[in-house]
Amino acid sequence: MTVCIDNAQHPLIIDSGAHCSIVARNYLDTHFPNWEKQLLPTKAKNFKSASGKMTSIGTIIKEIIIPHRKGNIRLNPEFVVLNDAHIQGFLLGTDYQRMYGIDIYNSKNRHITIGTNKEKKFSLDIYQISSQDPLEELLTEFRQ
Repeated sequence: MTVCIDNAQHPLIIDSGAHCSIVARNYLDTHFPNWEKQLLPTKAKNFKSASGKMTSIGTIIKEIIIPHRKGNIRLNPEFVVLNDAHIQGFLLGTDYQRMYGIDIYNSKNRHITIGTNKEKKFSLDIYQISSQDPLEELLTEFRQ
């Protein structure tokens, strides 16, 4: 899904198989100049994935705005920064899915709900934001 982070569009992958939220160092290098100034220490250094071991260099907190025409949702997850991950965007693991009450629905129209409001659905599709989109309106507000 597409979200707003630091006044720009970024992909957010919601992964029910990941025990923690992560972001790749190379993604931060490309999209967030001076991100290392926000780096916090982390206890765990080594992580395992299907493609092998990965090394953590710390954590970073990023406010995420999930757009919705009936009101945006703001989350403040902490992402483990991995030196050797190959993710293009941010990955939200089960650590914050449980904390925020995010439920994933893999029906015909894949979506998530957040918290107790099951009527407010957020699409899981990654898309380019149009000028009619609530996220584009939000980004326009930030730019003014």
